[in-house]
Amino acid sequence: MYFLSGWPKRLLCPLESLERPLHIQTDPQRAFFAVLFPSQLSIWYCRPSVLIVSYKELSKAASQFGPYKQAEWRPDSTMIAVSTANGYILFFEIPSARDKYLYEPVYPKGSPHLKGTPHYKEEQCAPSLNLEMKKVLDLQASITSLQSMLEDLLVATADGFLHLIHWDGMTNGRKAINLCTVPFSVDLQSSRAGSLLGFEDVYIRDMEYCATLDGFAVVFNDGRVGFITPMSSRFTAEQLHGVWAQDVIDGTCVAVNNKYRLMAFGCANGSVQVYTIDTTTGAMQFSHKLELTPKQYPDIWNKTGPVKLIRWSPDSCVVMVTWECGGLSLWSVFGAQLICTLGGDFAYQSDGAKKDPLKICSMTWGSEGYHLWVIDGNSSSNMKPERNANNEAQQFGILQFQFIKSALTVNPCMSNQEQVLLQGEDRLYLNCGDAAQTQSPRNTLAHSEHNHSRERGPFSDGGLDSQGLSTLLGHRHWHVVQIHSTYLESNWPIRFSAIDKLGQNVAVVGKFGFAHYSLLTKKWKLFGNITQEQTMMVTGGLAWWNDFIVLACYNLNDHQEELRIYLRTSNLDNAFAHITKVQANTLLLSVFRDIVILFRADCSICLYSIERSSEGLNPTASIQILQEVSMSRYIPHPFLVVSVTLTSVRTETGITLKMPQQACEAESIMLNLAGQLIMLQRDRSGPQIRDKDSNPNQRKHLPFCAPVVLAQSVENVWTTCRINKQKRHLLEALWLSCGGAGMKVWLPLFPRDHRKPHSFLSRRIMLPFHINIYPLAVLFEDALVLGAVNDTVLYDCLYTQTSAREHLEVLFPFSIVERTSQIYLHHILRQLLVRNLGEQALLLAHSCATLPYFPHVLELMLHEVLEEEATSREPIPDPLLPTVAKFITEFPLFLQTVVHCARKTEYALWNYLFAAVGNPKDLFEECLMAQDLDTAASYLIILQNMEVPAVSRQHATLLFNTALEQGKWDLCRHMIRFLKAIGSGETETPPATPTTQEPSSSGGFEFFRHRSISLSQSAENLHSKFNLTKTLSMPSGPSQKRWSKDSDCAENMYIDMMLWRHARRLLEEIKLKDLGCFAAQLGFELIGWLCKERARAARVEDFVCALKKLHKDFLWPFPVIPASSINSPFKNGKYKTAVGEQLLKSQSADTFVNMEMDTGISNTPRSRSWLGTISSSQREIDTVSSHGPHMQDAFLSPLLSKVFLIGDECSIGSATDLTETSSMVDGDWTIVDENFSSLSLTQSELEQLSLELASKGPHKSQVQLRYLLHIFMEAGCLDWCVVIGLILRESSVINQVFSIMQSSDIDGEICQNIKTGLDAVDKWASTDCPGYKPFLSIIKPQIQKLNEIVEEQVQPEVFQPVIPSKVPEQANPRAEESRTSSSHSTNPQSDAGSSNASRHEEDKAKTEDEDSFQEGSYDCVVS
Repeated sequence: MYFLSGWPKRLLCPLESLERPLHIQTDPQRAFFAVLFPSQLSIWYCRPSVLIVSYKELSKAASQFGPYKQAEWRPDSTMIAVSTANGYILFFEIPSARDKYLYEPVYPKGSPHLKGTPHYKEEQCAPSLNLEMKKVLDLQASITSLQSMLEDLLVATADGFLHLIHWDGMTNGRKAINLCTVPFSVDLQSSRAGSLLGFEDVYIRDMEYCATLDGFAVVFNDGRVGFITPMSSRFTAEQLHGVWAQDVIDGTCVAVNNKYRLMAFGCANGSVQVYTIDTTTGAMQFSHKLELTPKQYPDIWNKTGPVKLIRWSPDSCVVMVTWECGGLSLWSVFGAQLICTLGGDFAYQSDGAKKDPLKICSMTWGSEGYHLWVIDGNSSSNMKPERNANNEAQQFGILQFQFIKSALTVNPCMSNQEQVLLQGEDRLYLNCGDAAQTQSPRNTLAHSEHNHSRERGPFSDGGLDSQGLSTLLGHRHWHVVQIHSTYLESNWPIRFSAIDKLGQNVAVVGKFGFAHYSLLTKKWKLFGNITQEQTMMVTGGLAWWNDFIVLACYNLNDHQEELRIYLRTSNLDNAFAHITKVQANTLLLSVFRDIVILFRADCSICLYSIERSSEGLNPTASIQILQEVSMSRYIPHPFLVVSVTLTSVRTETGITLKMPQQACEAESIMLNLAGQLIMLQRDRSGPQIRDKDSNPNQRKHLPFCAPVVLAQSVENVWTTCRINKQKRHLLEALWLSCGGAGMKVWLPLFPRDHRKPHSFLSRRIMLPFHINIYPLAVLFEDALVLGAVNDTVLYDCLYTQTSAREHLEVLFPFSIVERTSQIYLHHILRQLLVRNLGEQALLLAHSCATLPYFPHVLELMLHEVLEEEATSREPIPDPLLPTVAKFITEFPLFLQTVVHCARKTEYALWNYLFAAVGNPKDLFEECLMAQDLDTAASYLIILQNMEVPAVSRQHATLLFNTALEQGKWDLCRHMIRFLKAIGSGETETPPATPTTQEPSSSGGFEFFRHRSISLSQSAENLHSKFNLTKTLSMPSGPSQKRWSKDSDCAENMYIDMMLWRHARRLLEEIKLKDLGCFAAQLGFELIGWLCKERARAARVEDFVCALKKLHKDFLWPFPVIPASSINSPFKNGKYKTAVGEQLLKSQSADTFVNMEMDTGISNTPRSRSWLGTISSSQREIDTVSSHGPHMQDAFLSPLLSKVFLIGDECSIGSATDLTETSSMVDGDWTIVDENFSSLSLTQSELEQLSLELASKGPHKSQVQLRYLLHIFMEAGCLDWCVVIGLILRESSVINQVFSIMQSSDIDGEICQNIKTGLDAVDKWASTDCPGYKPFLSIIKPQIQKLNEIVEEQVQPEVFQPVIPSKVPEQANPRAEESRTSSSHSTNPQSDAGSSNASRHEEDKAKTEDEDSFQEGSYDCVVS
C-alpha cells in the first residue's frame, strides 16, 4: 500500500529562533502547512518546502495569552485559529498578496518553458502571504481540543463545555454546550433519555469530526470514548446524543477515517482500537485492533507507552500511529502492518547498539500522501548545538518522510490487472513485462525480448522464463520510470496512474490533463496544446482499453463532465479524442472487456459499451450507453464507495456448465462500500431473451437483483475476465484483501465430470487464508500473490566521528522497496480439505500440477498441518494430517514431499508424521522400486535416526548396490561415507554424520583429498615393506589404508568387498569404460585390485568378444581396407613402417606428454627429467622403464579422475581435452607434412593416409584407452594390454608386452592365453574383419616369438633375466611403487626420430605453461 523511500529530509529554517516547534498542521488543500512555536506561527509552502511568512507574538501579549498549543485551518484555507495555554483563541487571516511571489523557477535561456501558460504562477511559484491577527477570543478555561466542522469551529474546554464558534460572525454565533447535559447510551435504540455523564469534572481530551457519519468521535479525560451525533440540523445540547464504546477505558487520542467510516482510538496500553457505527442500531461496533505482537517485536511490544498520535492518510488507505516512547508505525485501513520503526535497522545500529527511537510530538500528511511532516521531539529539545556555523540557516526538528504508494489506493480499476504499479511523487515503479510474456498472444517476440533484456540487465540469468511462468520471480528490482519534468512542473502532484494489460504503457494524471509513456519506445507523450491540458481535470481515474486511454474528466471551459477516449498511437490532442458528455460528476471508472463502468456522484452506476472503428487514418473508439442503475437506496454517501468493478462472477455455476459462452459476460457488479463488498447480480429469473431473436444493438439488458453483502473489511478486490478451461477454479474466483485478517477467496465449486451437483452443495465458498506479504496483484493461473515490501540498508558506518552523530544517515537507515511474491495454493487446498471438499481440492490441485513449484505447495501444506497438530497442547478431536497425507498420495511426488517435509521438521515430530503417512522402511522400498535413488537416500537419513544401526546398514547396502549399478557416483560417495558413519557410530556415542542433514558434497571432497595423500604415503612405505611375492599374494596397501585411522575397521572391509564385487562384475562383462568411470569417481584403487585379480576376473577369456565390446563401448570404428589398396604399393608394408609408424609414435608420445600435463604436477624439474629420457636408449624404451614413486600419486588419482569423469557436466575434462585435441591434430599434420616432403606420395597413398586418420575413434576415447592401457600395464594384466594394443593398432604396445614377457617371470598360463587369444583374433579377422589383417601381419614376428616363449615356459630354468638388477621391478605388477625417479618414460615406441624430438620440446614447454592451471582444475574435479 504505502512504502517508505530513501532517507527523511530535515527542513532548514532561515529565521533566528531558539524556540522548539511543537505543532504542525497542513491546510485542507495540502498546499501549505502551519508550524507553531510557543510564541510564533509560521506558514510554509509544501513544494518546495520554503518558509513564506512568520508571525512573532510580542512578549507582553505572549505572557497574557500563554504559549501557543494547537492550530486549525478554515476549510477554504483563508484563516487559522490558534489556541493558547491560557484559554484564548487567536484568529489569523491569511490575505494573499495578488500577483506577488516569493519564489519563482528560473529557466535557462532557450528552454521551452513558456511563462505564458495558464495557471503558470499558481502552479510553479511560492505565493507571498501575510498573517494578520483578526480576533482574540477568551474562553476562560484551558482549551483541550480544536476541530473545524464545516463552517464552524468546535472547541472543547477543560471545564466540560463544548463551544461552537462561527468562522465569520465569531461573537454572536457562539454557543456553549455543557457535556453533563448530553445523554449517553450504548446505542440509539435504547430509551431516548440515556444516562448522563454523571461526573462534575468530565471533559473532552481529544475529538475529531467525521463528515460521513455526521458526528464527532470523542475521548474523555477519564479514558472513556464515545461518539456524539446531532439528532437534527440544530446543534444544541438537547439535540445531541452520545453512544459509548463499552470496552475502552484507557483512551488517549482519536482519528477518524471518512471514507471507511472508522474511528481509531489510541489506548494507554499501546494498542489502537478501531470502531465503526452500526447503521441499524447506531451503536459503536468494534472493527479491529492495531497492536504490535510479541512474535514480531519481542523486546518492545509491551513497552511502547500510550498511543500519542494517530493520522489517516489523505486517501484514507493507511494510518500512521506513534507512541509516547517514540517510533512510527504504518497500518493499512483494516489492520495489516506495513512499516514499524521499533525493530530492525531503525532500532539498532550496524554494530548492534540500540538507538533511541524517534519521539514525535506532532505530524501531518502532505499532498496525496507522498510526504509525512513530523516534528522530532528528540532534536527540538536541544536547539543550540544544531545551529549552523554561519548562522545562515538553522536546522530545526521538522523531518519530511517520503512515501511511494500503490496505484490501487487511488485508482482501484487497476485491480483487474496482473501488474504491480507503485507511484511516487515524481516516478513510477513497475514490475512490467512479467505477466505479459506468456499470457497474451498479441505480445510479439520482439516485445518480450526487449522487455527482458531491459529488466534483467547484463549480469542476470537469462533462463528465468524457461519455466513458462508468467513472473520473473528471480529478481526483486523495479523498472523505474521518471515522470516527465515538463508535465510534473505544472501538474504536481500525480493523482492517478494506470498500466495496460501487457505492462508496456503507463499513463499518469496530475492536477490537470494527463500524459502517457511507452516502455518500448521509452518516450512520453504530452499534450501539444497546453491549454487543452490545463482545461481538463480528471475526476474519476483512468483505465486502458487495448490501445486506448479511457478517462472521466471535468471540462473547465464548458463546466461539463465528460467521458473521453484517447488513442495511444496518435498525438495527444482533443481532435483525436472521442468525447461523451456525462450528467453527473464521475467518482470512479473501470473497464471490463468492452464495457466501461462509471460510478457517479448521484450514486448511480452507468454502463457504456466501447467499440473500435477503423475509419480514416487513425482508428477511433465510440461509446454507447447500455444501462443505468441507481444505487441511492443503498449508498448513504457517494464518497464511501471505494471501488466499483464489473465481473463475470455469479453464484449459480450451473448456468456456466450449460452455456459456457456466458462465462465471459458481465454478470455482476462488485461494489466496495466502506469495506463492505456488495454484489449486484443480473436477474435471470424472468423470461430469457434469446440473442438471435433480436438485434444485438437494441437488446434489452437484464436488470440487476437486489444487492448482497459478500464480505466485510475488504480493502481490495481482484478478478479477471480471461477464460482458461484447465484452471476454472482460479480464474472464476474472486480474490479479496482484508487487511490484518489476511486474504479471502470466493471459490466456485464444480461438480466432477459434469454430474448433477448435490442439492446441499453450495455453488461457491468463501475461504479465508493468511499470507505474509501485503497483496498488490494476483496472478490467477500461477497461484501467486505479488506484493512489495520495505527493506532497509544501514550506512551509519560511513559516519564514525561524533560530530556526525546527528546526521540523518546515522539516525535512520536508507529505505528501499523490494518486489516480493507468495504462493497461496496450499492455503486453499487445506481449507477445502478442512471442509471435507477433498474432491474439489483434487480438481484444483490437478489443474495446477504443471506449475514448477507445485511440489513445494504440497510440502508447505503438509509441513504447516504437521507443525500445528504435532505441537498442539490439547488433543485434536478431528486431526487433518491423515487427510492431507491421503491427499498427497494422489500425486506422483508423494515420496519426495514426505521426506522433504520430514527433513525440514524437527526429529521430535517424525513419529507423528510417519504414523500418518506410513512406515519409512516401506517408503524407502517404494523409492527403490521407482528407481528414485536420491529420495531413497533422504529416507535413509530418517531410518538412521529412527531405527537401529543394523537396519540402516541393510538399507544403505541395498541403496549403495543400486547406485553402483546405475552409475550415480555422487550418491555412491555419500553412501560410502554414510556406511562408514554407521560403522563408527556403533562403537562411539556421537554419530559421524549430522543426523538431520544430508552429507554435503564438500565433506566428500575432504575425504577424497585425504585419500590421495594416504596413497602417496603408502607408496613410499611399500617400497621397503613388500617384496615381489608379497605384492602378488596380498591385497594392495592403499586400499588397506583407505580409512587412515581405523584401517582395521570391519566397516571398511565391508565397503571394499562391495566395491570389489562391482569392479569384478564390470570386468567380467567387459565394461571397461564403466570400470574407468567407477574407479575415477569413487577413488577406487584399480591397479592394486587388478594385481590380485589378474589370474581371475582380470583375465580375458574371449579376445574376439572383448575386442568387439571395446569397439562398441568407446565408439571406435572397425578398420577397413579400401578396394584400391589391393594393388597399391602399400601391400609390402613400406607405408606402414615409414609414415604409419612415425604417426603412431608421435601420437603415443604426445598422449603421454599430455597425460603428464593433465596430472597437474607443477614440479618442473621432475617433468623435465621425464621428458628428457624420451630420447634415451632404444633398449630402455623397449622394456618397461621404471617410474618414480611420485608418479603413482600423479597418475592414479588425478589423471584417472581427469580422463574418466565422463559426461558433459565434467567441465574441466572437456576443457583440457579441447587443448589436447588441437595440439595433437596440429602436431599430427605437421609430421605428415614433413614426411610428405621426403616421400612423394601418389593419390592412392593419400587415400590410404586419410583412411588411417578416419579409422580412429573420438579423441576422448583415445585418451581413455591409453590410460586403461597404462593401468593394465602397471597391474601386469598383459592380455588386456594386447587387446587395447590391437584396438589402437599400435605395434609398439604389442612389442612392449612381448618384451615384458621375455624379460620377466611371467605365468605360463598368461602367455598361453595371449597366444590362444591372438590366434582367435587372426581367425576372426580372416573371416569377419579383414581390416585387422594388415596390422596382424606387422606384429607377426612378435607372435612367432610368443610361440617360442610359450614352448620355453615348459622349462622355467632356461629363463635368464636381461638386466638382473631390474628383474623384480619389471616383473612386478605394482612396480611403480619401488622405482626411482631417474627415468619416467612409459612411452611404448620403437624409435624416436628427429621430428619426434622437436615435438617433445614443444610439448615440454606446453606442459610447463599449463601446469599451474591444471593443478587448480584437479581440486574441482575431485569434489
